[in-house]
Amino acid sequence: MEFLSAQGVVLASEQAHLFGWQLGFIIATLVILVVVALVQSILVIARRIGVQAQGAIQRLDAARQNTAPLQDIPKVNDMAIAIVGGLTTARKALGG
Repeated sequence: MEFLSAQGVVLASEQAHLFGWQLGFIIATLVILVVVALVQSILVIARRIGVQAQGAIQRLDAARQNTAPLQDIPKVNDMAIAIVGGLTTARKALGG
């Protein structure tokens, strides 16, 4: 149904025409708000992951420092073999 204004303009069809635009703006606004909320939650989670990763790096550095002497085990083993060999030679020399 169409209504004419005082100037003879059709109001009902204009309102129907604008309703689509208004509905589109409302839907677009809702979509934008949902996207902003999702991006914000992703950024918060990413920040938490970054903080936890820094903590993990610090703990791994400490573990590396604490286990660095284990690299010397082959040297110690070679020294022990040399010492045992020397003791065996000395025992034989002493008649044992």
